[in-house]
Amino acid sequence: MIPLCLWFLDRDTPRAGFWAAIIFTLAAITDLLDGYLARKLNVVSVLGKLIDPLADKLIVMASLVWMVPMARMPAWAVIVLLAREFSVTALRSVAASEGVIIAAGQEGKTKTALQMIGIIALLVGYPYHLSYAGIDLGVVDCIRVGRVLVYLSLVFSVASAAQYIGLFAQAVERKEEKLQERDRDKSGKLP
Repeated sequence: MIPLCLWFLDRDTPRAGFWAAIIFTLAAITDLLDGYLARKLNVVSVLGKLIDPLADKLIVMASLVWMVPMARMPAWAVIVLLAREFSVTALRSVAASEGVIIAAGQEGKTKTALQMIGIIALLVGYPYHLSYAGIDLGVVDCIRVGRVLVYLSLVFSVASAAQYIGLFAQAVERKEEKLQERDRDKSGKLP
């Protein structure tokens, strides 16, 4: 879905932005549904564990990077988000290789929700006059709304990265304590 989303985004028209947002939304919804079903039916595979988070990150990263030259997102914000994603993914990989699982905390989930909704608004990309039930809501600038949401996600991104680092440090400390305890037990025994 990523190439199709970017193809529509590249057209840079209100209609194309709408379709890019629809495709991105479908990708996000199918990802949620896939994860839910995998957990509910207990159908978890090694390939799924790799592809699912990779696909999530690729569509988010590709969309954000694509919007920098379109002036929908500043490069610094995209760099911070990408650096966080690479860092946390690397940290979780190292932890997993040591047998430590670091689950996503609430900050990470909030970050993802804000980011997804913000990117959808950025993909739509044009101001729209809205009214609901006869009430005039005025003009809503989707780029401004999207940026605010992505900036808020940056706050949660940094908070969740700090949380991951803290959890990783605790796991490493516990592992070292167990190793030291085991070594003490071994050295205390007579041959």
